Amino acid sequence: MTTNGLIPRETFQALWDAHDGGLRIVVVTGRPAGWCDHIARQWPVDGVIGENGAFYFRKVKNAIRRVYAQSAEERAAHRRRLAEVRDRILRAVPGAAVATDQAWREADLAIDYCESVRRLPDSAIRTIVGLFHAAGAQAKVSSIHVNGWFGSFDKCTMALRYIIETTGRPFEAHPLDFAFVGDSPNDEPLWALFPRSFAVANVAPWMPRLCHAPATTVTRAGGAGFAQVVGLLLAEMSRQPDHSNEPFSERTSEGY
Repeated sequence: MTTNGLIPRETFQALWDAHDGGLRIVVVTGRPAGWCDHIARQWPVDGVIGENGAFYFRKVKNAIRRVYAQSAEERAAHRRRLAEVRDRILRAVPGAAVATDQAWREADLAIDYCESVRRLPDSAIRTIVGLFHAAGAQAKVSSIHVNGWFGSFDKCTMALRYIIETTGRPFEAHPLDFAFVGDSPNDEPLWALFPRSFAVANVAPWMPRLCHAPATTVTRAGGAGFAQVVGLLLAEMSRQPDHSNEPFSERTSEGY
């Protein structure tokens, strides 16, 4: 949803277009809980899944509902273990750094390989991933960080939980009612899950390494690509006949 680290005009316009058009947007991100609280409070979105699936936040009336994959005690214990992994990574990988947003995280450790440091080579990224795995942690590579955590949650498991807890029906009952758009390898489980899956154009360097590629890659990158996907979805919705009692998935699956 960003371009060169900023949210462009197109992204905010697309969010409001989606809101006004009846398309519910859920932000799915590796960014920290502190950022996600702000997003849930002040953006025109249905909710936000953060720290690669550690939780979801939703604004319900004037309060933020927070749903976590792990208890507060588990998260505290895992943060202590992640501090040890952090020290091993920083000793082993020159140039790596703890992400500048780490102070606002509750469940994972983000190692910066190109956001605020000189871009590390692929071999260094593989080393960081390997050190997380050696400690028994999960690790996912985003477009800027390597995120590691202890536990079985990920973006996919929390997305499925979000869907059933906010719609009352499991994803499998209406998969074509949903679409997903991403940009990096940590989005791969969701590209595999969602029949309507998209990537923005800056996914290109990662494509040769993906086992599960998105069904559609749009022509624009970053926030402009996100806006392009929203435009496609809203255009398809506008072509549907008025069957207000039917789920979207029973009406059509064409249009891309």
